[in-house]
Amino acid sequence: MNRQAQAVVLLLLGGAVIRACFTDLYLNYVKEGLRPFLIAAGVLLVAAAVMTLWYELRPAPRVAATGDGPDDDHHDHGHAHHEPRVGWLLILPVLGLLLVAPPALGSYAAGQAGTALSSQQQPSDYPPLPEGDPAPVSVLDYASRALFDKGASIGDRRVQLTGFITAGPDGQPILARMVLSCCAADGRPVKLGMTGNAPTGLADDTWVEVTGRYSDRIVLDPVNDAEIPYLDVESWRQVPAPKRQYE
Repeated sequence: MNRQAQAVVLLLLGGAVIRACFTDLYLNYVKEGLRPFLIAAGVLLVAAAVMTLWYELRPAPRVAATGDGPDDDHHDHGHAHHEPRVGWLLILPVLGLLLVAPPALGSYAAGQAGTALSSQQQPSDYPPLPEGDPAPVSVLDYASRALFDKGASIGDRRVQLTGFITAGPDGQPILARMVLSCCAADGRPVKLGMTGNAPTGLADDTWVEVTGRYSDRIVLDPVNDAEIPYLDVESWRQVPAPKRQYE
């Protein structure tokens, strides 16, 4: 692969990174706080590509011929190196990233990984739930309170959560949300079983908003034997996927 092809790959990759950062696309791969670093990385890639192309495409300096020997004919014909054109095929994956962006992690990733909560994570105190009825909480917050606080900080209040549908250990639909430490590579699901008026007849990766109350029911995740808490659902509705799909 010659340097021109390498530079084009860098240019396209840097452009794809910058484009993703100025839309919501980057939120499918990293946490929101990493956006400035992605922009800086994209700018550096584009700058490196432009400098490489300028160096490769600038006119070659002319060399005066001496006419004293056979080596002069070699100099007259230059030092052209013909690398295989197959190197340009490496541009195709980058074009794919520009044209077809991979989606955020969803039900497939949730089914392959165990729930992110474990019995070793036991925060001691929880703040009061937000004001309102129902109280808006994240899937992670509710699951933590249900497991480690045994629902004491929830009481009999109604809560409202948003997540996507995926298949649970018994094949029934459960609510899930992916949590990130840094980027999608370390994403893990928080899983939440549902009883009562639970959503039915929905495809995996369908986003729903559920309202319900604390349930003391718990099952084990067969992937890592961690506990999955439940929510007693009173009502639910289908909603569009949020801009920030990770917690």
